[in-house]
Amino acid sequence: MSLTSADIARIANLARLELQPIESERMRVQINGFFDLVEKMRAVDTTGLEPLAHPVATFQDVTLRLREDRVSEPNNREANQRSAPAVEHGLFLVPKVIE
Repeated sequence: MSLTSADIARIANLARLELQPIESERMRVQINGFFDLVEKMRAVDTTGLEPLAHPVATFQDVTLRLREDRVSEPNNREANQRSAPAVEHGLFLVPKVIE
């Protein structure tokens, strides 16, 4: 896929951008370069390859460093809901906005 100068002008108009001719040409070259890169990536046969969670996992074991899951703050639900106009069963009640 390759964009023309007319395509860039239409996109700029839709985005409400006012591009000078030199800017328009630079955008066309950059976007077409991006599309060329995407086409090269699409050409690679990835049949049978499993997706990776991290690119380094191809050559190194990646262990995710997760913090311990523990409560760090007290439950202040009642105190936080004292100023609410309407509460029921620990939930804030709000007016219906979608019919």
